[in-house]
Amino acid sequence: MAKFRKKPVVIEAMQFTDETKDQVFNFVTCTCYPAWDGNGNPALSIQTLEGDMIATLGDWIIKGVNGEFYPCKPDIFEKTYEPVE
Repeated sequence: MAKFRKKPVVIEAMQFTDETKDQVFNFVTCTCYPAWDGNGNPALSIQTLEGDMIATLGDWIIKGVNGEFYPCKPDIFEKTYEPVE
């Protein structure tokens, strides 16, 4: 078995909150639609390479290295990414 390390790649991301939902909608340049979660809170349906995914409040929306967009849960985002100066 071999071990591998993820290459350091700089990405763009915005956190989807009630305050930033309009800015996030403008940030995502792929097909996306306003949606609602099971509690009636704002959500965002994003067309990803793996199919439609739902971003809920608190999720990070990531623009990948090939210009693709996808949501990421906050706990995974914190473990995977750090701010760039």
